[in-house]
Amino acid sequence: MDEQEAKLREQIVEVMAAMDARGLNRGTSGNVSARLGDGALVTPTGVPPSSLKPEHIVRLAADGSYDPAGMKPSSEWLMHLKLLQLRPDTNAVVHCHSRYATTLACANRPIPALHYMVAVSGGASIPVAPYATFGSAELAETVCEALAGQYATLMANHGQIVAAPSLKAALLIAEEVEEQAAIYWGTLAIGGPSLLSDDEMVRIADRFRSYGQKKK
Repeated sequence: MDEQEAKLREQIVEVMAAMDARGLNRGTSGNVSARLGDGALVTPTGVPPSSLKPEHIVRLAADGSYDPAGMKPSSEWLMHLKLLQLRPDTNAVVHCHSRYATTLACANRPIPALHYMVAVSGGASIPVAPYATFGSAELAETVCEALAGQYATLMANHGQIVAAPSLKAALLIAEEVEEQAAIYWGTLAIGGPSLLSDDEMVRIADRFRSYGQKKK
């Protein structure tokens, strides 16, 4: 194992722990992956964050094969691998069952442009990928289609998923998706949100591209 792989394994464990600590996940639900060469590293199935260790993380080859002597990968491994293969602009995937995002997903309600921070999803709104059985090739396909051109989507009757350039970015976006889901849920209780215009969301997307400290 080289230094890069060892570091990614540690970061995946940290992200799973952070999701648990921040209330984005409960129990053994949710999973995380990171690109490694033409394959990926993914969390194992059925291991809670409190017990997860770097050596538990499963290394997937490009064809989805893994060491049968080690732990089994997440039931959603195909979805993670397909996303990373189809999206060369991303290097990490975070999937979780956060409460408000899952509530909206179960109601089949996309998150509209009610706040400028919706744009962290990479689009003017956050769509809902059609329902398919967890762990299925169909679910992998529907999620990949919904994520075309953006970083985040809800998953009907399931949860939310983010594909982003880094593990850190994926976690931050997932946390913001949950925040926007909570805000939307709240506005629905008092008559619904007042939405930002398409033109404003385009301006916001442009602002986001130059926001923050950039490496020189």
